[in-house]
Amino acid sequence: MTNAKIYIIEYIVAKFLSNTFGGIMGLDFVKSKEFLHEGYKPSEEEPFMNEDQVEYFRNKLLDWKKSILSESKDTIKGMKEETRNIPDVADRASEETDRALELRTRDRQRKLISKIDAALRRIDEGSYGYCDETGEPISLKRLDARPIATLSVEAQERHERRERDHRDD
Repeated sequence: MTNAKIYIIEYIVAKFLSNTFGGIMGLDFVKSKEFLHEGYKPSEEEPFMNEDQVEYFRNKLLDWKKSILSESKDTIKGMKEETRNIPDVADRASEETDRALELRTRDRQRKLISKIDAALRRIDEGSYGYCDETGEPISLKRLDARPIATLSVEAQERHERRERDHRDD
């Protein structure tokens, strides 16, 4: 891989990290960890989006974001360390393909981080956990499985049906 390509990759990943890394190290992350007792799981028996549930989902989102950012840093480190001149064309092409796949994965994760940030904003605004379409609560099971969800299961199914119908036209 040429030095120019390495520089471009480093620039893209550094830009990604600088745009997303700031919020993860803030006091909100440290502060929110103190509120929940260990082993807490949201329950249908408690009031929806009470303080414990909100903090549970905030922590879940922040931990997910931290994990993604850590993987991104490892990618940068690995790409810097693994840069070498490979004389065999087939081996070089294989390595370039692997790097391209890794960068595509990191791009998907960059988009995921923006969804995580949007969910954290909804928590701060008090709208987290409610369906964007109906305003009804999203089930705790759905939120636990997909904490960035903005639609209830029913609304998501309607949305996917509409997409499929329009795609078939």
